[in-house]
Amino acid sequence: MARIPVDISVLIPCLNEAENVLAIADAVAGALVASGVSYNITFIDNGSSDGTVDLVKGLCGRDDRVRLIVNNRNFGQMRSPTYGIYQTDGRAVVGIAADFQDPPELIGEFIARWRAGAQIVLAVRQSENTSFLLRALRAVGYGFFNRFGDYPVIPGATGFGLYDRVVVDCLKSWRDPEPFFRGMLVESGFPLETVPYHKPPRAGGRTKNNLRTLVSFALSGVANSSKKLLRAPIYISLVLFAVSAVAAAGSLVGLVMGARVLGALVTAVLALLFALLFFFVGLIGDQVRLISEMARNVPLVTEKERVNFPVD
Repeated sequence: MARIPVDISVLIPCLNEAENVLAIADAVAGALVASGVSYNITFIDNGSSDGTVDLVKGLCGRDDRVRLIVNNRNFGQMRSPTYGIYQTDGRAVVGIAADFQDPPELIGEFIARWRAGAQIVLAVRQSENTSFLLRALRAVGYGFFNRFGDYPVIPGATGFGLYDRVVVDCLKSWRDPEPFFRGMLVESGFPLETVPYHKPPRAGGRTKNNLRTLVSFALSGVANSSKKLLRAPIYISLVLFAVSAVAAAGSLVGLVMGARVLGALVTAVLALLFALLFFFVGLIGDQVRLISEMARNVPLVTEKERVNFPVD
């Protein structure tokens, strides 16, 4: 007999969150019970070394609605959470961080909007306690995304929110090997609603993000979401072709008028050579993009074990 799906599955990615996993599980369960929904909660551990896995296994032993996926290693903050979302089975999925920087009390608002027909509900940060440098870098990053990306990225949206099963199944079918999930939600074109909030401080432990990891995440997101950058060399080549043509025309005029034209000729030849180089680099880049589109068949993670998942 087919299993009846629960209303809401919650996915909580974690890496060395021993100080938070018990409290976040309790807070999330409380918000779900208050909303009157059937639910399960899945933790996906991305290589913890601090006892996080044992604590979650204890939760699994006390409540079969709590599930656990343990990765073989750290697969990064793009692949592991997305893989976890794809392993859930609820009629809708809520993604939330383990460290309370995503407030669990917003889950009730997400569910209310979903019941009213929303297919994607994303929480959007209005403020956070970070340095001026980090805020400036984020502003530059969002501006870069929205200038060169193939679709807009919502500033302040980290992926904390609710996604209908139709949306999750659609994105899973893309088989993207390096999924920029928050961008994929926008790219999918499904109706999207936002809920503003102010980011609270961490409840415990240390943040796993630093400048290096944030830059790496941003670069992966840009590479994943922008065809324009791959085609940028082609656009540069067009400019250089124009420079070459102007320099060549200037040389001809100079020859007719008896002027020295060596500099203009050198400029025309160099511009033409670089234009050809950039043009073919751009073509190669676009071919790489097409190959990538056709070869999206790489596992996001490999699992060490999973706990409390139903056996088909």
